Amino acid sequence: MRLFQRLRNPRRLTIAACLALTGWSAPAVAQTATAVRPTGSVSFYSSVSTLSADGGASTTFGEFITAARLMMADGEGQGVEYGIDFRQARYSQADRDPRLSIYDGFVGARVAGGRVRVRAGQMWITDLGGLGSVAGGLVEYRQPQRRSGFGRLSFGGFMGVEPTPYSVGRVDGVSKFGVYTVTEGDAGRRHTLGYIRLDHSGLVERSVVSFSNFIPAKSRFFVYQAGEYDLTGPAGQGTGGLTYFMINGRAMASSRVELQGLYHRGRSIDSRTITEDLLAGRPVPAGALDGYLFESIGGRLTVQVGRTARVYGGYSQDRNNRESDATGRLTLGASTTNLARSGVDLTVTQSRFDRPGGQYDSTYISVGRQIARMLYLSGDYSSSVSVVQFTTSDGLTVEMRPHTTQISMSGVMNVGRHVSILNIFERTNDDSSGQWRLLSGLTYRF
Repeated sequence: MRLFQRLRNPRRLTIAACLALTGWSAPAVAQTATAVRPTGSVSFYSSVSTLSADGGASTTFGEFITAARLMMADGEGQGVEYGIDFRQARYSQADRDPRLSIYDGFVGARVAGGRVRVRAGQMWITDLGGLGSVAGGLVEYRQPQRRSGFGRLSFGGFMGVEPTPYSVGRVDGVSKFGVYTVTEGDAGRRHTLGYIRLDHSGLVERSVVSFSNFIPAKSRFFVYQAGEYDLTGPAGQGTGGLTYFMINGRAMASSRVELQGLYHRGRSIDSRTITEDLLAGRPVPAGALDGYLFESIGGRLTVQVGRTARVYGGYSQDRNNRESDATGRLTLGASTTNLARSGVDLTVTQSRFDRPGGQYDSTYISVGRQIARMLYLSGDYSSSVSVVQFTTSDGLTVEMRPHTTQISMSGVMNVGRHVSILNIFERTNDDSSGQWRLLSGLTYRF
């Protein structure tokens, strides 16, 4: 218990994980760990952009990013497990401090013939979505590798503190506990059910049931669904209910016709701020317990024309607040690879957004081609026009048409099997300003 209390600080957990990557071994499990090899990558990116307003001065921004990832792949049987995945960013502006973000930094092992997994450190339990980040400990049991009609079952639990998202550290006063179960079947079928509780200085900030399902039917149909249900209101205030629900389905009506549908609904409530207001004795702002409502429903039809071309069309309606009217979105487009056997890849998309105050049009064109075996070059163009209407005090209706265009060029070069070099140049113009941006990156995979 004393050891766990000492490791509750995410900084200590991260240091322990890094030391384990280089120096820690367990004789009882190391004999079977050689069958699984770690994989990873190191990337360096630099981004420089300049924003110029019409008739004004220019401002230049710079960002320099290092990202690294090293993971022992999931395997069967006994073995050591470890993982480190972080991102570090520095900025050219003197008033912006560097940021270090750690997504994973853990050590662990599979014991009892591989049926039991234990981990300690900072980790992201992806089956739980946005609630799956924790700095602490995890224990998981899974059935031996055998298949049945129901599938392979695993279940686990975790506890610890909530790490800060954009720096190394923890959120003051917030602890996290959760349990989950996962069922894996044939053809990628997967079902997840979990419970997560966040305690904040004596108050229950959130008490959530999380669930997701991926259901394939051979290769012609699949449904993916995910959702969250709050058992109580934030910090015990207001009411719980369905916080998030999404379902996406795709079906192949024939070898050339594909149908896709999407429904997405939820509410966005700032539970953290509500809890902090209650702890500080501040009144909760009116409407904060209701939050924002977002909803989207739509469908898409894709038809393959010939061997390499596709045409598609879709329509959806979106809403981003309770008082807002739904916005209609119509999309038409086509794409092809190896156009007329020239090696050129082409995509053209036209979208129209219908809003109560007017329309919004958007055009996107992308052209690309493979050069030899190492280099892929592409160019992109996008343009959007908004129609904004408002009425003056004397009853006169004024219509404005803001216009934005963006042109970009990119190149991806693969040097052997392990090295990739990326370069992107973008130029964006609107009615009152212009911006250019240059992004360069180098990635080494091992």
